[in-house]
Amino acid sequence: MLSTIADYTRLTKDMGKSLTQVAQQPDVSRETDYFLSHIGNVKTIDDFLKDYRLYSYAMKAYGLSDMTYAKAFMRKVLTEGVASKDAFANKLTDTRYRQFATAFNFAALGDKATQATAATTGTATQYVTQTMEEKAGNQNEGLRLALYFTRKASTVTTPYQILADKALTQVVQTALGLPSTISSADIDAQAKLIASKIDLTDFQDPAKVTKFVQRFAAMWDATQAQNDPSTNPALVLIAGASTSISMDTNMLTTLQNIKFNR
Repeated sequence: MLSTIADYTRLTKDMGKSLTQVAQQPDVSRETDYFLSHIGNVKTIDDFLKDYRLYSYAMKAYGLSDMTYAKAFMRKVLTEGVASKDAFANKLTDTRYRQFATAFNFAALGDKATQATAATTGTATQYVTQTMEEKAGNQNEGLRLALYFTRKASTVTTPYQILADKALTQVVQTALGLPSTISSADIDAQAKLIASKIDLTDFQDPAKVTKFVQRFAAMWDATQAQNDPSTNPALVLIAGASTSISMDTNMLTTLQNIKFNR
């Protein structure tokens, strides 16, 4: 059973409905209500960083939860903004910091920064989306990765952006059939390899992104099936099986049909 493909198709078929269902969950609704009713009272970067509930909500919304503790780092991101090409956020390969500084643009808007749509409903939408992906990951990590890649693909313009993001790297490596050990190679060599196998402009085309994600999902499920002890040939032999184990015919058919066109 290709669970990742099936679940991905189910969720993305009506993304609006899927997001609404997550937004209505009590824990999500409670945090979103607090954020939307209080963020407008924040006038400075200091105010923002001092209200942990608001700040952590915003960080999660932009996929930066693991950096919530790094307030000095985030203060620099927010203080310098995004207007100058030399701004701190613009120098970071990871585009999430630039997106965060754009949403909470204190550098350009001052005390009006938290009244912008990007800082209010825009952030709430990001939070719900992020939560949906996390909840999906609790059941199937491959599904979380597929949803995340779909959301981020259009922002990718260089191989280094992929390599700066662990989730994007995992999707690309899996889809291309590359071993995870390749991550220990020289970063420039990795970037060159990715560029040789993927035309990144394809990620501006939703149809091509979907096809790439489908390939990832099929490869992910195939790998998971191979790692499943219940399909281990040695265990089957011990159990007295008389036939050898081979990959499910449907799985092979799906992999053959999903061809990534550069």
